[in-house]
Amino acid sequence: MVTALYRRYRPETFAELIGQSQVTAPLMTALRTDRVNHAYLFSGPRGCGKTTSARILARCLNCAEGPTDTPCGVCDSCVDLSRDGGGSLDVVEIDAASHNGVDDARDLRERAIFAPVRDRYKIFILDEAHMVTPQGFNALLKIVEEPPAHVKFIFATTEPEKVIGTIRSRTHHYPFRLVPPAQMLEYLESVCESEGVEVAPGVLALVVRAGGGSVRDSLSLMDQLIAGSDGGRVEYELATALLGFTHAELLNEVVDAFATHDSAAVFAAVDRVIQTGQDPRRFVEDLLEHLRNLIIVISTGENARSVLRGIAADELAVMTTQAYQFGLAELTHAANTVSESLNEMSGATSPKLHLELMCAKVLVPASDKTEVGSLARLERLERRIGLSTGDGSPAVMVSAPVPSTRVAPAPTAAAPAMPSTAPVEPAASSVAAPAASAAPAASAAPAASAAPAASAAPAASAAPSASATPATPVQVPGILDFAAIKREWPEVLKELAKASRSTWVLAQTISVVGYEDGILGLEFISQLELDTFKKAPNGPASLRQAIQNVLGVAPQFKPHVAAGSSVPAHASAPAFPANNAMPAPGPAFDLPEQEAPVPVVKAPAVEPTPAEKPASAAESAAGAAPEAKTKPAKKTETATSMGQVHKGASYGEPLLREILGAKPVDDTKGGR
Repeated sequence: MVTALYRRYRPETFAELIGQSQVTAPLMTALRTDRVNHAYLFSGPRGCGKTTSARILARCLNCAEGPTDTPCGVCDSCVDLSRDGGGSLDVVEIDAASHNGVDDARDLRERAIFAPVRDRYKIFILDEAHMVTPQGFNALLKIVEEPPAHVKFIFATTEPEKVIGTIRSRTHHYPFRLVPPAQMLEYLESVCESEGVEVAPGVLALVVRAGGGSVRDSLSLMDQLIAGSDGGRVEYELATALLGFTHAELLNEVVDAFATHDSAAVFAAVDRVIQTGQDPRRFVEDLLEHLRNLIIVISTGENARSVLRGIAADELAVMTTQAYQFGLAELTHAANTVSESLNEMSGATSPKLHLELMCAKVLVPASDKTEVGSLARLERLERRIGLSTGDGSPAVMVSAPVPSTRVAPAPTAAAPAMPSTAPVEPAASSVAAPAASAAPAASAAPAASAAPAASAAPAASAAPSASATPATPVQVPGILDFAAIKREWPEVLKELAKASRSTWVLAQTISVVGYEDGILGLEFISQLELDTFKKAPNGPASLRQAIQNVLGVAPQFKPHVAAGSSVPAHASAPAFPANNAMPAPGPAFDLPEQEAPVPVVKAPAVEPTPAEKPASAAESAAGAAPEAKTKPAKKTETATSMGQVHKGASYGEPLLREILGAKPVDDTKGGR
């Protein structure tokens, strides 16, 4: 049978006491200068060295070479008061928890009168002094205030406020503190090395955390792990199971799911916590500790190793990756949410429910109306469109020239040219700017290919002047591709539902089929769906605003009717190829916000010739006929839906001429 670790490694000198320099330094100075008081009060948490310091002080006072700050360890008094000694008759340790009455105080007062048997001083150590009743303290008051010259009192307590003021005022009070984690970690490493025990990475950090700064508690836990290990090695799995902590793999799984917003993986991990019988509150505590470590990693950078001691290098690398996946703002939001949930779980009847609600709040920063929640939502939006580097700082802006002209490829013979009707949007967005400059060029390309050679020469001569225009540098903050739009399209629909419910219903049948140069391809299931969406009040505008709120860009739209729909060939825009790239022929055009009806203007009637017009005496007298012959009829200009102006034409005539190659029938001649 072996002795417990905390007994085998009990310090025997003040130099061996760790983490209590605020007590040991003044006590050693008082011993060296022979200014020792008659009564001391040692207070502090359990297991931090109060009783041990009282025994060391007794050895220093009764040492044959003393009083000294370093006992010799070989005299009879030092041997009797060592960790392996049997005790001394002149050093009396009293358990105040069971000797707390007036009668016990009287007995102590009678024993204090007698001189010490062998040593220099008779020392009384009262452990757990706060358990003494006020009557017992009052009975001790006179002997503590004016003791004999050979008597010393040392009170040790964890609750100094329960010691009556008259006793405290007659003692020198030394407060003990919990041992810092760094010193405790080094001390445990030295103990394991002395015991010849190999410890897996991360075990000592768990022991230090479970010990809570108490040396006795930490040594007791370490002794328990060593006793339960085979082959002289303490494994990490044994430590997590025995100490009740959450395994690092489960914590990493939950944090990775939070970073990627994978709600299925988060709730699957929560179910594992419940099914394995782990305490939900302990899991939340471990998760909060892990998030705290991630905040330190992202805040200190390369100096994180000096702050997070006891963590292996590979685990620190994993934590660094997790921290930059989150970002500082979203990581702070998650830590605040977990901390609030931990406070609410105190005394909760259903801790599992609180745990699941906590996970939902972490996954949805919109539920947090504070400034931290707003920063988390902004940081998540920046990462979606490539504006953020992941650590909360904006990405480096890249200056890219925007050419003044862009030559579009010539259209094929199978696809007729369709002039664009979309107005060129201003270059307010860094992504939409190239698209705005490309729209006129794309619409001009088919017209240039259909023009005769004579008109092509001036265009060729004007090309150098256009290309000589200096490029305008713009800021391109990030790259938004088709995959990102496809991935965030459900979020766009959710944002659209908040703005316009009717437009959201119409958008359920829309599919995103391509994105290039700020032009977004939309596929409709039929021409009827396309027409309904175009005529919906603020339909395209609401969709564009939703895209801008989610992705940060306001693209132009290029509609496209599905391949199997029964619509005329001219009713839809050219289809997108299978690789989701924008088609070379066919101009891109924007859906108008609300298409205004074009007034129908009838063509003026054809003026008959003088031979066909019957003569009238009244008109001849008034001179109306000559005036009608000399004054030509005004031709009206009608703007068609294709962006061209045809003089003296009725609505729809340019479309018939241009698309179908047909000519309208002159009903003024054949209808009579």
